[in-house]
Amino acid sequence: MPKSIYFVQECPTCGRRLQIRVDYLGREVVCQHCQGKLVARDPANARLDPSQTDSELIRRADELLDSVQRRQAQARSNSPR
Repeated sequence: MPKSIYFVQECPTCGRRLQIRVDYLGREVVCQHCQGKLVARDPANARLDPSQTDSELIRRADELLDSVQRRQAQARSNSPR
């Protein structure tokens, strides 16, 4: 079973850094610490309009997944054998 990919977003209510699954991009989530509600947004892409389409969210999620896979492949190729 593949591992879930997470990104970090700050809760606007309590300020804690939350690990949010990429699967939840664009959805409303609840902070487990203060029960504050927020929309899961990639902080690196905060400039996007909140009304962005699903296809834009999926494209960004794919970019994040690709970058993680590239880093993992690079780490494997750099590890001593």
